[in-house]
Amino acid sequence: MNEDALQSALSNPQNLGEMPDADAVGTVGSPDCGDMVRMWLKYKEKDGKKVIDKASFQSFGCQTAIAVASLATELIRGKTKEEALQMSAAELSAPLGALPPMKIHCGQMVEGALKAALEAESAVATTPAAATAPTGPTLMDSLADAGKTAGKIKIVLQPS
Repeated sequence: MNEDALQSALSNPQNLGEMPDADAVGTVGSPDCGDMVRMWLKYKEKDGKKVIDKASFQSFGCQTAIAVASLATELIRGKTKEEALQMSAAELSAPLGALPPMKIHCGQMVEGALKAALEAESAVATTPAAATAPTGPTLMDSLADAGKTAGKIKIVLQPS
């Protein structure tokens, strides 16, 4: 793993946070272990094609998941849905170099969140936007709800 690339992605994460006007949102992860990634996508028309204009993310998990998600939101910009669907976890995490075996799941979670958002967008595209705007619980809500049922997660917010 390229430690310099990891530190760079962590010290200045790109596209971190919710996107209220997103066209699609996808969430993946395991509330039992606490690793979760949510990704938002916004599209635009370019040269007669619908491409990803912006992407943002939230991540609860290790630093590697945050770094991969940050890099992935930059890598998918300008890609069509079909092109983004073809991207593997290895491609999304490539700028970090080869991930150690115990961190491969971080790239897989980001790939899963991306694909969930791309698939969610397909369902949204056929109905009026107001009726299907990607709303619902935040990633923090998802973790908190999972913690209530599983009894294994404790979220402690640190003061800023």
